[in-house]
Amino acid sequence: MPTPGPVVRSGGTGRRLGFPTLAVAVGALAALPVTTLAQNRTDDGPPAVADTAVAWAHIRAFQDELEARFPSANTCANCHPDHYREWSVSQHAYAQVSPVFNAMHATIVKLTNGTNGDFCIRCHTPVGMNLGEPVYMTNMDRHPTSREGITCVVCHRLDRPYSKVSGRLAIVEGDLFNQVYGPTGSAELKRVIANDSFSVNTARGQAGRAIHTDVGVLPQITTSGFCGTCHDVNLLNGFRLEEAFSEYKSAPAARNEISCQDCHMGKEPGKVSGYNEGPAAIVGGRPTRPRRRTNHTFVGPDYSIIHPGIFPQNVRANEIATIREWLKFDVAAGWGTDAFERAIPAGYTFSERWRTADDRYDARAILNANQELLAEATRQRMALLREGYVLGDVRVDRSGPGGIKFAVQVRNGTDGHNVPTGFDAERLVFLQIDVKDADGKVVFQSGDRDPNGDVRDTHSLYVHNGDLPRDKYLFNLQSKFVTRMVRGGDREQVLAVNYSPSPLPFLRPSTNATALLARPTGARKHRQTILPLHSLWPSYEVEGSALRGSRPPYSATIRLIAQMVPVNLIPDIKDVGFDYYMSPQAVATAVVAGALTLWERTVELR
Repeated sequence: MPTPGPVVRSGGTGRRLGFPTLAVAVGALAALPVTTLAQNRTDDGPPAVADTAVAWAHIRAFQDELEARFPSANTCANCHPDHYREWSVSQHAYAQVSPVFNAMHATIVKLTNGTNGDFCIRCHTPVGMNLGEPVYMTNMDRHPTSREGITCVVCHRLDRPYSKVSGRLAIVEGDLFNQVYGPTGSAELKRVIANDSFSVNTARGQAGRAIHTDVGVLPQITTSGFCGTCHDVNLLNGFRLEEAFSEYKSAPAARNEISCQDCHMGKEPGKVSGYNEGPAAIVGGRPTRPRRRTNHTFVGPDYSIIHPGIFPQNVRANEIATIREWLKFDVAAGWGTDAFERAIPAGYTFSERWRTADDRYDARAILNANQELLAEATRQRMALLREGYVLGDVRVDRSGPGGIKFAVQVRNGTDGHNVPTGFDAERLVFLQIDVKDADGKVVFQSGDRDPNGDVRDTHSLYVHNGDLPRDKYLFNLQSKFVTRMVRGGDREQVLAVNYSPSPLPFLRPSTNATALLARPTGARKHRQTILPLHSLWPSYEVEGSALRGSRPPYSATIRLIAQMVPVNLIPDIKDVGFDYYMSPQAVATAVVAGALTLWERTVELR
């Protein structure tokens, strides 16, 4: 590999645009078995063909063709930079690029012999499924708009209301000039088009700033029913995977006419706080008239564990490098910082894309902006989760030489839905309790982690293998999947795929009205969630024998911790491989590192 040149910076650099290879365009991965994601190509450019220029032209033409059907958020960013910035770090923008989701979806497809189809992925990349992309492939080879997950056109190119269809959406096709849909119609757009100072163009192939020609009114977009289209997920066999919208409909918020948008698109995440006022667009540096301005950050329990050059979504990042090229940029080594660039060791080599210092500095500027966004998203995630999970009172029932007994209140601070909600079977929310004596000696623990980073429940591999005891006092709000066994009875499983009854696990529509029978079929959930504005009081007891040799007074440090998925999910989905060449260890480490301690309190147990 070439050695780096001198540290030289300039105002800007000219370089080719970085287009990812497209399996759909070149047919390279369309028939890829679901077990080979970890062996995907590592090249930086298009497939090896006799004429590389022809390959790049083919890919660019295909990009343009699909852009004419489903415009990218990068295109929308030209006139909606603030909306784009919020969305770029959102759960919606992360939905498809998540390596955990991609591996979990692939594992379920594999275990069900393909009969699960697009059930999971159609919510995570509606554009990809409208394009007819394979249900399983590396994100590095998906169309850019497909990789954007719940991107602009997914919500603003729907011309009719949908009910609870588990993400089965028919997105209206068309390029930038075609009609979009929103809550207010086209009055402001028509004013902008008629005003020469905006210098807009409404005709293909003409000079000027391209713009939509019309905005259709979609009244449902301001209602909770719009969110329920995807956030109530039911499988064809009657299995209810997510019930956020159903919970909302029976919650106090619905009775008080508070919408999902009021809590999740307002000024402050997780509570009714009103809306900002601002322009819907900034056209050529000129803002449109102020109006109610919804926030598109959509923070939630998930967080990014991938390279910051890939996420948050970033227009400039997409322009200067492919995903494969970004993965070769060593963030931790400090590439693109003065400290690194002024002291590069002799013989140090870089990949071709990052050979020049100028390119590394440009990349570092993008990474700095993305990391600032990620930090802001973490702050907002903390604010959101603290609204939902509240550490309440501590009640001491007994404290003396014979033992200690106390209870801790955990409240659902929201009136809109249960907590956790949505995909509650993979949300790890637990209490960590440490009781110490006057000398700081630990006499009792619950909620501690095993060496893998799991809590000590029956899904911990260390508990399962008998290496550690089960934590009988563990308070964990993660619901568990329960499946029926071949000879009757139920058992918990990490995944909801019921592999016990049959060596050929096909998903089939139920032949009975399962909702009316009030009994489980193949799988169900043992729900552990807290109802809106309700509380749970987990109780803890320290035996007198554990206090021998210790001195009072005793104190308890109580932490309420939230993590997007448990580590035990990783071994169950690792066989198909993780995207971006991530190892299971790297995924698990990043998952644990992203956990948030929402509340921490130390109380004396008197």
